[in-house]
Amino acid sequence: MADKKQVKQRVEKLKKLINHYSYLYHVLDKPEVPDAVWDSLKEELSGLEKKFPEFITPDSPTQRVSGKPLDKFKKVEHDTPMLSLQDAFSFEEVEEWEERIKKIASRKLDYFVEYKIDGLSASLKYEKGIFIRGATRGDGKVGEDITQNLKTISSVPLVLRKPVDCEVRGEVFITKKNFEKFSKEYANPRNLAAGSIRQLDPKIAASRNLSFMAWQLLGRKSQKEEHKELEELGFKTVEGAYCKNLSEVKNYFERIKRGKLDYEIDGLVVGVDDVELARNLGVAGKSPRGAIAWKFPNESGVTVVEDIKIQVGRTGAMTPVAILRPVKVRGATISRATLHNKDEIERLGLKVGDTVVVERAGDVIPDVKKVLIELRTGKEKKFKMGKICPVCKGEVVEDERGIILRCVNKNCPSRKRRTIDYFVSRKAFNIDGLGIKIVDALLDSGLIQDAADIFELKEGDLVPLERFAEKSAENLVEAINASRKISFPRFIISLGIMHVGEETAHVLAERFGNLDNLSKVKLEELEQIRDVGPIVAKSIYDWFRNEYNRKFLERLLKHVKIQETRHKKQKLLSKTFVLTGSLSDMSREEAKEKIREFGGDVSSSVSKETDYVVAGENPGSKYDKAKKLGVKILNEEEFIKLVK
Repeated sequence: MADKKQVKQRVEKLKKLINHYSYLYHVLDKPEVPDAVWDSLKEELSGLEKKFPEFITPDSPTQRVSGKPLDKFKKVEHDTPMLSLQDAFSFEEVEEWEERIKKIASRKLDYFVEYKIDGLSASLKYEKGIFIRGATRGDGKVGEDITQNLKTISSVPLVLRKPVDCEVRGEVFITKKNFEKFSKEYANPRNLAAGSIRQLDPKIAASRNLSFMAWQLLGRKSQKEEHKELEELGFKTVEGAYCKNLSEVKNYFERIKRGKLDYEIDGLVVGVDDVELARNLGVAGKSPRGAIAWKFPNESGVTVVEDIKIQVGRTGAMTPVAILRPVKVRGATISRATLHNKDEIERLGLKVGDTVVVERAGDVIPDVKKVLIELRTGKEKKFKMGKICPVCKGEVVEDERGIILRCVNKNCPSRKRRTIDYFVSRKAFNIDGLGIKIVDALLDSGLIQDAADIFELKEGDLVPLERFAEKSAENLVEAINASRKISFPRFIISLGIMHVGEETAHVLAERFGNLDNLSKVKLEELEQIRDVGPIVAKSIYDWFRNEYNRKFLERLLKHVKIQETRHKKQKLLSKTFVLTGSLSDMSREEAKEKIREFGGDVSSSVSKETDYVVAGENPGSKYDKAKKLGVKILNEEEFIKLVK
C-alpha cells in the first residue's frame, strides 16, 4: 500500500502545479506546456483522489465540475449592495455627471476607466484564499448562489495566490469565438452567458466554455490599487486605465477598438478612482453617484425588407411590422422591425423589397430608420394597410386622427389571445408562468375561451399539453390560485378597457372604491373626472354596458375577490402630483403608492392644474415647466415629510 504521507505530498504538488499552469493559460494567456502535459497531470491527480478521497479539497482542479444538479438556487444576501450604473450616451452627459458630483466632492477628481463587458455580473467570496461562494447580482441586495457553476469557469481561481479573505466582483462572459457554435440558439453572447450561469446542472455550464474577468476588490483605497492587487491574487482583470481628468477619459474612449477584442463590450465604466470618496458620494436612486456607464451609441445595420405583416393588438390596433432579411446588429440577429403605423410607412417612403437602415437600441424592437432609395431595382412593391383585419377578415375603422386602424371584431382570435396575455400580465393579475405561448396552447386546445376560464383549470387539464409535465402543471395552478385576490386598480387594468392605463385605473379606483359603483356610473360623471375626458369616459361607459363584458364579469367574479379601495388617510385628497428625477430613498412606484395612499393623484405631465412637482436627482423638463408655471416644487426630503 502506498505511503499516505507521500501520496498527500504528491497530491498537493500536483494541485499547485496544475493551478499554476491554469493561471498562465487562462489569466496571462501564456501557456508554458503543451495541453497533453497538462492533461496528463490532471489525470494523475484524479486517479490519486479516487484511491484516496480523503485528500480531495475544494481547491482541487478536479472539483471544477462536481455534484448533482440543483433543484433550485439558494438566495444570497450581499454584505455590500451590487448597484447598477446610470447610463450616458455622449461625452456631454459624462461632463454633466462630473458637474453634479463635483458639487458634493468639492475637490479635483481623477478617474479609473474600464471596459464594460456585455456579460453577467457576479460576486466571489474567498476565505484564506479558498473560493467558498459565488452569487449573481440579483436585485442588488439579494442574489442567487451560483458557486458550482462559477467553479466550472477555468479563469475563476479556486485558490488565490495569497491566503487572504476577500470579496471579488467581476463579469461572466463568453468569447466571440466560443459563441459562434451557439449563435443559432442565442440572440447574443450576453444571453448565452446569463443563461449558462443560471443552469441548475453545472455540467451544462461547464460545456459552454465561459470566461471571467474581475473589476472590483472590495475594501481597497483606489480602483487602480484594486486592479493591481486582483492581478497579484491570480485574476484576469477587465481592461482599464487611470485617467487624471475627463479629457483623458474621452481620449481613451475614442481609442477603443471593439472589433479587435475577443469579447463584446457595450461601453466604458467611468469611476472616481478614490474608492472612499466614491462611497461618500452616496447613491442616487439605485445607482452609485461615483461611477457612470458611458455606452456606445445605438448601432445600425443594412438589410432588405422582404415583407410587411400586420400585427393585431389586444385593442384591435393594427401595427405594420417589417419582416427583414436577417441581419446582425451588435451581436444580435434582427429579423423584424416595427413600422408603428401607416403614416410612418408613408414618411419613410418604404416599399416591400427596399434596402433599409435598421437601428437597435438595447433590447427593444428595432426601428427602420431610413430607406436607401439609390439601391432600388424597380421590383419593389408599394404596401397598403388594407380595409379588413388580416386575422379574422372583420371590419376595420380608423381612429379620430386617421392614423391608427383597428379591428372592431371583439371575437377576433388575435385580439382574444392578446387580451388574455394582458389580463395575466404583471400589472394586472400577475400570473407567473402564464406567457403568450401557454395562452396559445390553452386556446388551441379549447381549454379556455376567455380569461375567466383560466380560474377553472386543473392540473389534469394541463398535463396532456405539449409544454407541460406534472410539476409545471402544478406550479401554474398554484400561481393561478395565488392570484385570486386582487386590488381594485389592478382588476381595472386587467379588463383591458381601451384608453384605460395604470394611472387612469388608479384614479377610477380612488373615485369609486368598488366595481359595483364603477359599473353603474353615468357617462356625465365619468366625463367630469380629472384626467379622464370624454373619449376615455365613453370607452369606460360602453365597456360596462356591453352584454358580452357583463357576462364575462359575472363568470369572473365567481373565482376572484376584489379588494375595495378605502381611504383612511385623506390629507392629499384631490391633490395632483408629478414626479421627475431619481429619488434616493424610494422607487418611483413606491412614491406613487404613497401619494395614492393619502388620496392624491399622480399625473405624467405638468399643467396649471398640477399641485406639486416632486423633483429628485437629475430632474427633467417637467421641473423647468413647473418653475415656469409657478407650480410648487418639493425636494425629496419635503415630499417624505408630506407622506409620513
